[in-house]
Amino acid sequence: MLVSITLVLGVVATSVAAAITALLVFSALPQARTRSKAAPLLPGPLEQAIFLFDGHELVDATGPARALLNAIPGAGSPWSHLSVYLSERVSDFETEFARLRERGEITLTGKAGRNIQIHAESLGNMTRLTVTDLQAEGQAVLVDTLSQRAQEEEITALRETLEAAPIIVWREDKDGMIIWANSAYLDCLAEKEGVDRDEITWPIPAIFPNGASLKGTDAQRQMLRNASVGPTRWYECHRFPSGSGGLNFAIPADAVVKAEVSLREFVQTLTKTFAHLPIGLAIFDRQRQLALFNPALVDLTSVGADFFSARPTLFSFLDRLREAQVIPEPKDYRSWRATMAELEKAAASGLYEETWTLPSGQTYRVTGRPHPDGAVAFLLEDISAEISMTRHFRSEIELGQSVVDTLDEAIAVFSPAGELILSNTCYDTLWGVEPGVTLGTVTILDSIRVWQAATEASPIWGEIRDFVGSFSERAEWGGDATLHTGETLACRVVPLSGGATLVGFERQTRAGGTGQRHEGHATGTRSQVSA
Repeated sequence: MLVSITLVLGVVATSVAAAITALLVFSALPQARTRSKAAPLLPGPLEQAIFLFDGHELVDATGPARALLNAIPGAGSPWSHLSVYLSERVSDFETEFARLRERGEITLTGKAGRNIQIHAESLGNMTRLTVTDLQAEGQAVLVDTLSQRAQEEEITALRETLEAAPIIVWREDKDGMIIWANSAYLDCLAEKEGVDRDEITWPIPAIFPNGASLKGTDAQRQMLRNASVGPTRWYECHRFPSGSGGLNFAIPADAVVKAEVSLREFVQTLTKTFAHLPIGLAIFDRQRQLALFNPALVDLTSVGADFFSARPTLFSFLDRLREAQVIPEPKDYRSWRATMAELEKAAASGLYEETWTLPSGQTYRVTGRPHPDGAVAFLLEDISAEISMTRHFRSEIELGQSVVDTLDEAIAVFSPAGELILSNTCYDTLWGVEPGVTLGTVTILDSIRVWQAATEASPIWGEIRDFVGSFSERAEWGGDATLHTGETLACRVVPLSGGATLVGFERQTRAGGTGQRHEGHATGTRSQVSA
């Protein structure tokens, strides 16, 4: 009886369990059908950053890949963008990528600290490139991660650049309030106010109050004085519109201001120097316009300073000089213009130098010299007194030569160096020479060879040679020499001032003639005569 009850209870329990199981199965069927139409319970893998290139030309790219290209700064083709980006993060990217075609498939991992992986496949003429961020969950390529990291790196680089920039940079809102400034601005403000940088609080004051008055990209030079005793600083301020406010830059200009002051002082010094220069100066720039002149040019040319102040061209300048008869009058105007064109070319090469003899009797020396940057300078110098003195000296020399030529005695004068500097007609006739038409310099040795060739052997020639080259105290002396014709020459050697020496020759008559005032023998024996 007890066994029967137990068996009945087991059958009942088994039936209840089967019923419950069937109920659950049938109740789950509609839900399974609903879930198959809805989204999966667990998210699948995110879309990867995949690039498809035909050579270096981008054929197609996924959304994350295009977002990554847009996040990379710089200009150029998509391949140049991506190759630069990957080369910075993967070692030997260019070298390994060049071997893709022979390998067919490569996988590259980023440098230390660069959690990136590149998988490249060669598909015939195509290349598929997959970029994976290893730091992302599930190692799926998250477009937001890669693009965000590229943007963060760019922002970090820009911040470091602005903070290290040696120029002052700040931004202003539409009301002129400073809303951002770099370290150079804060350092300059602290120096100006005489406080530590840590003591500066926002909003900060403007150190260039006139900066907001700039329009567009115009530059304005401003001076900045420090609170403490120190040097005054100069800056070139630039303003660029940015949104509703402005972006400002202040570039140090101390070196520029110092150079301008030095240049101004140098020009003033030159101007004062040129003002007292007796030589006329005219400098023409590369466009051949008068850039600089001095008062002496006005005095020498008798042309008004108003004409020079109008900066005439070179040819206008020369035309005006021709009208003022400061240039020698040419035969015809056409040839004169051609001559002036050659003058410009010669002056530009530094080869022009000419003497102008004017109808007024004045003489000008004109010199052309090239200057830097294609400029040309002309120097106009009045040498009338010099020419007059030269002509006077030449006249006196010619007069002295004429007087010497009337003497019956053959005379030759030698310099301390033994060079023939003067002879007369009687000397040329006696020895059959023409020193005036001889090429080169005639020395005492050359003359002695001529004398020896026309006379008998005599020691007097060696004594004359030694006397001419002697620097000791000298006295006049004389002697005789015999020509091959049998005639006797009375030789006279006289020391002159400045170390020069006069040697005179005179034929002796058979009755003694001039030989009476010379002691010695016809063989040329030397005798002293009172100087």
